[in-house]
Amino acid sequence: MSQKHENGAAAAGAAYEQITYAVADRIATITLNRPEARNGYTTHMAGEIADALRTADTDHEVRVVVLTGAGKDFCVGADLAAGKGKGFNTQQSAELAAQVEAGEYQEPAGTVTRVLYAMNKPVIAAVRGAAVGVGSTMLLPADYRLASKDCKFGFPFTRRGIVPEGASAWFLPRLVGMGTAMDWLVSGRILKADEALRAGLVNSLHDPDEVLDAAYELAAELVVHTAPVSVALVRQLVYRMAWADSPEQVHRLDSRLVFDTVRGADAKEGVTSFFERRAPEFPGRVPEDLPAYLPWAGEQSGT
Repeated sequence: MSQKHENGAAAAGAAYEQITYAVADRIATITLNRPEARNGYTTHMAGEIADALRTADTDHEVRVVVLTGAGKDFCVGADLAAGKGKGFNTQQSAELAAQVEAGEYQEPAGTVTRVLYAMNKPVIAAVRGAAVGVGSTMLLPADYRLASKDCKFGFPFTRRGIVPEGASAWFLPRLVGMGTAMDWLVSGRILKADEALRAGLVNSLHDPDEVLDAAYELAAELVVHTAPVSVALVRQLVYRMAWADSPEQVHRLDSRLVFDTVRGADAKEGVTSFFERRAPEFPGRVPEDLPAYLPWAGEQSGT
């Protein structure tokens, strides 16, 4: 399956310069496409990834997103050597200073992680080789992280005299626990794949040439067996409500959601298809069929 998706990406991604985008079998594939620079991250790439994620999230033909990188590495971090206007501008300017003062400046990793956080559709990251700096932080809001056995992760910000980006100080403790997150973020050391697996940063390990196929296999299972509206609700309930001050706030919301969904067309189809021993064809669509009473309804996807 991976070859089919890769071929599609080469054709469909012509509108982008530093990524490719393709849709096949209801799976959108977003591929970081600067293998000559080991997929070094730029502000231009950040904008393209965010745009592709929003495109996938609003396309009814897309049920799942696979995020991966071309070549042997996912992303080695920020590319400080990239050309002016498409790299990372570390020079101060009056315009940037005004944006910072007004609270309008957004660092490039957050350009992507904010969109990932707000998405309604699940995202599976297929990672091989190096995933360092933003190559690690942008993965944190994904729903699944599948990695190659030779993968190396790292949050080396303290070793560069800067701080973690992409809201990773919020996401990482929720994935691996406070103690482990503190160790990784304070030390800035490189992590091997087996440590990442034990800590819960990644879901599974695969041979390098098999990790993308594993991602597509998982994506296909989600496409066939899950309801889009239910997936969107679960994803956002976990992200936005799992750390509420008490379970009561969550219980009030999920009580109303249960009342509504068990009487809906998706639930009827889920039960009918189960008894008829066939794959379900859920009629619900996102975002149109999401309840208007959700506390976060109407929020923009990281704009």
